Amino acid sequence: MAVALTKETFNESVQSGVSLVDFWAPWCGPCKMQLPIVEELSTELAGTATIAKINVDEEPELASQFGVMSIPTLILFKDGQPVDKMVGVQSKDALKNKIQSQL
Repeated sequence: MAVALTKETFNESVQSGVSLVDFWAPWCGPCKMQLPIVEELSTELAGTATIAKINVDEEPELASQFGVMSIPTLILFKDGQPVDKMVGVQSKDALKNKIQSQL
């Protein structure tokens, strides 16, 4: 399962390796389409990359920090630094390719 992050756990989770973070909210229709894809990736890439999600309603500071204006927004981190940002629903293959290109 994708790890639910908070501002307390965020830095520790993305500081090393490759991490994909899904910024979402429970009321967002497209987010509901994205979430199963994110969950599948978390299973397939377990031990390879960190797959996480942030509820923007509960963590507005993190959403603001990374300039999240619309959701879903997925940000790919490498060793704590954002390297790619995707807005809108993304296919599993597209996400997997982006993650693997950073490994």
